[in-house]
Amino acid sequence: MLWLTGGPGCSSLSGLIYEIGPLNFNYKNSSGNRPTFLLNPYSWTKVANISFWTNCRRWILYSTTQEGYYSADLRSAAETYQFCVRWLVGHPQFMSNPLYIGGDSYSGMTLPIIVTEIVNGNEVGHLPPLNIKGYLLGNPLTDVLYDLNSRVVFAHRKALISNEIYESAKNNCKGEYMHVDPENVDCGVDLQSVVKCIEKIFNAHILEPKCGTLNPTPNFLKWDRRILGDGGSEINPLALLESPGPWCRNYDYLYCYGTKTEWIRCNESSSYAHDVIKSTDYHQNLTEKKLRALIYSGDHDMVVPYIGTMAWIETLNLSLSTDWEAWFVDGQVAGYTQQYEHDNYELTYATVKGAGHTAPEYKPKETLAMIYRWFAHYPL
Repeated sequence: MLWLTGGPGCSSLSGLIYEIGPLNFNYKNSSGNRPTFLLNPYSWTKVANISFWTNCRRWILYSTTQEGYYSADLRSAAETYQFCVRWLVGHPQFMSNPLYIGGDSYSGMTLPIIVTEIVNGNEVGHLPPLNIKGYLLGNPLTDVLYDLNSRVVFAHRKALISNEIYESAKNNCKGEYMHVDPENVDCGVDLQSVVKCIEKIFNAHILEPKCGTLNPTPNFLKWDRRILGDGGSEINPLALLESPGPWCRNYDYLYCYGTKTEWIRCNESSSYAHDVIKSTDYHQNLTEKKLRALIYSGDHDMVVPYIGTMAWIETLNLSLSTDWEAWFVDGQVAGYTQQYEHDNYELTYATVKGAGHTAPEYKPKETLAMIYRWFAHYPL
């Protein structure tokens, strides 16, 4: 499996160390600038060979041209496809293995394009053919219309805003909370009320504490679209998560390698063009192929809420093959799932109960059970 880290611009260490890789930081026994690690008992490497891929150029340290730093959704997808081809050519012992592409967060924009590139390459006879079997996405940013507008609905369902605030916003904004008509004063006032209620909540997991400053915004003359909208860290949701600690600022090591002396989990400083507005069209085209898909949502994520994900899945017009039902780990409800199908295409949707934006980071045991069963073609 090729695992894509979201962002864009987030280090592959995010998936490797925090989510599904074989190692976790050993915070209790780390000292000074030297990290120590623990084996992750719930690593997905127990069920798959995984290559962790940072799918954009924001981590390029040096280039002789500005073009070398430039990246975009479509370019990133094309380059990732080329990486898959070249890596398998260099490691032919894996050529016949089933190939899955996985990722979360902003990978929801580029991953379906990568799978499309692979499928199209196979169909036109590009060599070597890649043995693509399916793809999986966690809390994927897919369609801003559904994903970001669903945040207000999510906040209401989780009792973060009152019925009165929600109903007023719904009526005055007509369900459109992102691209608000500046002359719609009533909608703007309602969204100020929404922001005031949720701005001190940690969006990536609403039950977790929010780190950093809690100083109130000086004024609410304009509602802050960064809380609900598509600017800054909200389009780069992994940037909201915490950095891994002081070891990443080992200055002797960083100076030796000419590296900047501040480590960040996600690099938002470089040029990146968001040239894909939504990836649902790619999902729709993939439903005509012989593929399997797993889409899962941590159900306490307000960055890409499960509500929006379920909404865009419905637009694919798939046939429902199973009813909505609980899935279990150790006899306890771990989430809820239902399955869809169309000809040779199968899609499994699952929620992960109590998880946030990066579900394996919060519920490692449950997500390992989920992926093991899905790879094995077992019901969740």
